[in-house]
Amino acid sequence: MSDLPRKAVTRTAKLAALPLGFAGRTALGLGKRIGGRPAEMIASELQQRTAEQLFSTLGQLKGGAMKVGQALSVFESALPEEIAGPYRAALTRLQEAAPPMPSQSVHAALEKRLGSDWRDLFEEFEDKPAAAASIGQVHRAVWHDGREVAVKVQYPGAGEALLSDLTQLGRFARLLGPLIPGMDIKPLIAELRDRVSEELDYALEAQAQRDHAAEFADDPDVVIPDVVHQGSEVLVTEWMDGVPLSEVIADGTPEQRDRAGQLLARFLFSGTARTGLLHADPHPGNFRLLPGTAEGGGPEQWRLGVLDFGTVDRLPDGLPPLIGAALRGALEGDAEGVYAMLCEAGFVRESVELDPDAVLDYLVPIIEPARAEEFTFTRGWLRTQAARIADPRSPAHQLGRQLNLPPAYLLIHRVTLSTIGVLCQLGATVRLREELRDWLPGFLPDQDGDGAGGGGDMAEDGEPGPGESDAGALDPPECGPADGPADGAVNGAVEEPADEPLEQAAGR
Repeated sequence: MSDLPRKAVTRTAKLAALPLGFAGRTALGLGKRIGGRPAEMIASELQQRTAEQLFSTLGQLKGGAMKVGQALSVFESALPEEIAGPYRAALTRLQEAAPPMPSQSVHAALEKRLGSDWRDLFEEFEDKPAAAASIGQVHRAVWHDGREVAVKVQYPGAGEALLSDLTQLGRFARLLGPLIPGMDIKPLIAELRDRVSEELDYALEAQAQRDHAAEFADDPDVVIPDVVHQGSEVLVTEWMDGVPLSEVIADGTPEQRDRAGQLLARFLFSGTARTGLLHADPHPGNFRLLPGTAEGGGPEQWRLGVLDFGTVDRLPDGLPPLIGAALRGALEGDAEGVYAMLCEAGFVRESVELDPDAVLDYLVPIIEPARAEEFTFTRGWLRTQAARIADPRSPAHQLGRQLNLPPAYLLIHRVTLSTIGVLCQLGATVRLREELRDWLPGFLPDQDGDGAGGGGDMAEDGEPGPGESDAGALDPPECGPADGPADGAVNGAVEEPADEPLEQAAGR
């Protein structure tokens, strides 16, 4: 058991040891191969030791280090199978548990925030934490009115630790790149850093959770625990039992996997449409699979429990209708229409001119899950996509480096990729197209942008509106002549836009 390490020099030294350890083990492996050890045995040994160091360091430091580890954990599906095992086990442990802080530190924090008589608020309080996460840990307790509750206590010095870790990790982000092929980790770290203040503000988290709990109060498929009490660094919510999604990923039945995947996809799209908020931390530790309310109910009655609303994107008008309209256009093969929309939204810079057919070819494999009524998400499919985009020799990689990710879409992009990563971990067969029809604005050609699932660009009479082509897309704007590759990129993740620092863009 350990307190969160406070001194910046201590945290920096531990983080700096990660890439040094990676490099040292690589050199050691070369020496062992020269000495006659089998390559496969050496590789397995080095990967296991590297994975253990990764979990140990990120877990002990908690703060931003653990936050990055949790964010990366959903992308382990993209790792080649021969090296995925050790990292899968180590990163998955970050989703549910980390070394906890001592009980005396917890008591001191509760006394500081709830008063010296804090124990009077509880009938029972378990000193052993039920979960330890990046900026706080959760204790099971019984509130003074008899309700079972979860008490989330923020680590002392969590804010300082978050900023210190994310700054240091950003400096050697490229060295972590091989862990997740096809993904640029630096923008992910920058975006996490820009949201530190929101992550630490339990008042914002409590309000986001209340909004979700009220909206989903009578929902048969999604369960959100309500807020019981909120302080500056303590948050008390209703306790929720259930099977952690990480356990479903590890040992779930096919029926559990499919049901969890379907409800996860539904929550991604419906939550934003119904609340104007996008839950932006979709790693498996934040979800539970709950039995249905009816006795003897089958898998179709299982429900999805959702936790942790510390990171949300505020989208009062829901997801941008352009996402649905462009997705629909790509599925219909409308290269010119899709290209026009991407130009209009800033995905293609004015100084860049691309072949619309090449852009469509880049997108089609990625959007395959939306084409059929059912799609089975697999690690193999995700590895194929990651390899296609990560290979510097591939046309997809070259084109992706010329695309840009507008700031307004940054967090939406990460959440979507993260959700896809979890669906591939589950190996779930999902009726994704059904959820898109119900909840994604712009996906249906006759949507007008009002209400759940609304948001197309077509006029009400079905004729193209002002500035639209027959395909419902915006008329092509001036994208301008090609001036060489743009600085921004969309290659599985994003690179920093040249016209606005990512530090500013991610905070929007």
